[in-house]
Amino acid sequence: MERAFRWLLPHPFLTILLAIVWTMLQNEVSAGMVVFGIILGIIIPWSTSIWWPDTPQSFHVWRMVCYSLIVLYDIILANIEVAWIVLTVPNAKLKPAWIVVPLELIQPEAITVLAGTITLTPGTVSADLSDEGHSLLVHVLHTDDPDAVRDEIKTRYEARLKEIFA
Repeated sequence: MERAFRWLLPHPFLTILLAIVWTMLQNEVSAGMVVFGIILGIIIPWSTSIWWPDTPQSFHVWRMVCYSLIVLYDIILANIEVAWIVLTVPNAKLKPAWIVVPLELIQPEAITVLAGTITLTPGTVSADLSDEGHSLLVHVLHTDDPDAVRDEIKTRYEARLKEIFA
């Protein structure tokens, strides 16, 4: 029974998420849009499942919710900091930096979330992942201490992602 269920819904959480997102993107909730969202939620994961790697063995949803709140707070704070830098620091005094962040994460999903988090936070961009996946190249708009930025990424984000995907 479970095998038949996995064949029909290879990623049940994604199916539910797609159906909810589709319904929310509509201006009004109707039965037809909910049904169409469910149909899309079944068809999209099913038709793309052959390209998906195995799902993570464990994933802590509550920790991910907490992580998301921390990232949201950091995005708001970084927006204020970047606005302050743009308004007060002349271009000649900007100190951009390229920082190599060595990774302890090994799951591709966790590395993707980390790279996305860095890119979503204003003032930083994930530029490249090493061929072996052992380090991430990050560009910072303005910093006096690149090592402090690297350490903050590792302690604030990577450590939490290791717990989430443990």
